[in-house]
Amino acid sequence: MSAPDISDIERNAVADVLRTPVLSMGMQTEAFEDAVRQYSGAKHAIAVSSGTAGLHLCVRAANIGAADLVLTSPYSFIASSNVLLYENAVPIFVDVEQSSGNLDVGQLAEAVKQLSKGLDSGKKWLPRKGYSADSRLRGILAVDIFGQAADFETIRELGKEYGLAIIEDSCEAIGAEYLGHKAGVLGDTGVFAFYPNKQMTTGEGGVVVTNDDAMAAMMRSLRNQGRGPGDAWLQHKYLGYNYRMTELSAVLGRVQIERLDGFLEQRARVADWYAERLADLDVLELPQLDAKTTRMSWFLYVVRVAQGIDRDKVINALAEAGIPSRAYFTPIHLQPFMVEKFDYRKGDFPVTEDLGSRSLALPFSSVMTEDQVDLVCSELKEILK
Repeated sequence: MSAPDISDIERNAVADVLRTPVLSMGMQTEAFEDAVRQYSGAKHAIAVSSGTAGLHLCVRAANIGAADLVLTSPYSFIASSNVLLYENAVPIFVDVEQSSGNLDVGQLAEAVKQLSKGLDSGKKWLPRKGYSADSRLRGILAVDIFGQAADFETIRELGKEYGLAIIEDSCEAIGAEYLGHKAGVLGDTGVFAFYPNKQMTTGEGGVVVTNDDAMAAMMRSLRNQGRGPGDAWLQHKYLGYNYRMTELSAVLGRVQIERLDGFLEQRARVADWYAERLADLDVLELPQLDAKTTRMSWFLYVVRVAQGIDRDKVINALAEAGIPSRAYFTPIHLQPFMVEKFDYRKGDFPVTEDLGSRSLALPFSSVMTEDQVDLVCSELKEILK
């Protein structure tokens, strides 16, 4: 499905770290954080062990806890909801736009307005069970799906008007731009992730970015077992976690971020190859860019098969031809533990369910060749006939 773009520069940098006695919380972590600050324009960057860890720290730093309601997307990787459940908060889903797959801000505004009046007024937005009579709306966790930022102009206005914490899950969108502004810094806190299929990689790892001094200090402490500034060895001010990034991951990230804009250009070229070759297929919907997207950071190339085509049969047929592909995403509200906990049902979020049943991610990376794209497209066309 994907492959990281690793050169001898990265290999040598990691080897150099292995020749030192410092493998965690050292100068490479600091250097990587500084590089992310410069790239994103954020005041603070906190390197962590994964994007999920970063999102969890954002939830903690926003003081979101038991029974609190947070509006978010059901069309996402499961981690964006799991981090709320870690704190016994309640993810309240809002359906997504058909075109982009990002949160439908019209529905989001309606949900904020109604839930801010109280649970009775916002009943239509609540799950059938799993929340408390003491629940109150505390935040919005918006996802930048597939490398395209959500409509944060509206989301920020809602946060300011109703006093809501705004967390940006930009784990799929480093380098994206929204109305000329970098993704990741559009909310109070934001998170990038660097799994090997992402635009750049640290193997495993993530970075939280924010302009808030207090939140940054809190998250730095929480990632290191809750040790606060000035705490003595084995003294811990807060309940914290081992969310530290290794020096090996950090040096890999430091080199990769220097190459990131080149990666994004290569990924855009691969996306263009796909678009050129698939444009004449009326049984496929190709990715669409929103008018407010001033730079797409291509994470995946996700097409949608037409209604009536069995997407899973297409996946199996591609596999028989030696071509991997994937369904993206299984709706979060229909995951077994979410159904059990909140009694969600099919039909609750129709756009998300439609996209979940028709979306097809094709092989995609910055190292794909034009010949490889030709092969994928020719096989896909034969199957769709």
